[in-house]
Amino acid sequence: MRLVLDTNVLIAAYISRGLCSEVLEACLKRHEIILSSHLETELREKLTRKFRQPKEEVEEYLGVLSLHADWVQPPVLSRLVSRDPKDDAVLATALQGKAAYLVTGDKDLLALKRFGRIQIVSPRIFWDKVASRDEEA
Repeated sequence: MRLVLDTNVLIAAYISRGLCSEVLEACLKRHEIILSSHLETELREKLTRKFRQPKEEVEEYLGVLSLHADWVQPPVLSRLVSRDPKDDAVLATALQGKAAYLVTGDKDLLALKRFGRIQIVSPRIFWDKVASRDEEA
């Protein structure tokens, strides 16, 4: 299955062991993660500036993600979709990548619930619906 993990999920997976890291591990094993330069830039900036993570370790993390990702160049959406216009680049990434799911903790995105055929869900809902079943298989 193709999916986008929003930067807040990827940050949580990097920072601590928990649900988001389990979701990421399951996705790396059994699904296709879609990335874009927008997501990569945001992830790099937040990890190095906001969370003060060592640049070398962040680049290593991005390298691992890059190896397992399908990269897309998202279009600019013709109209604003999210309450937060910055989230439209995430939606465009999911749309361009033909994602089945967008997994996020962002309340503005979660409020949408769907974007076209893309289901927008929290890491918990994704885990309960999809990823935990992957682990049992």
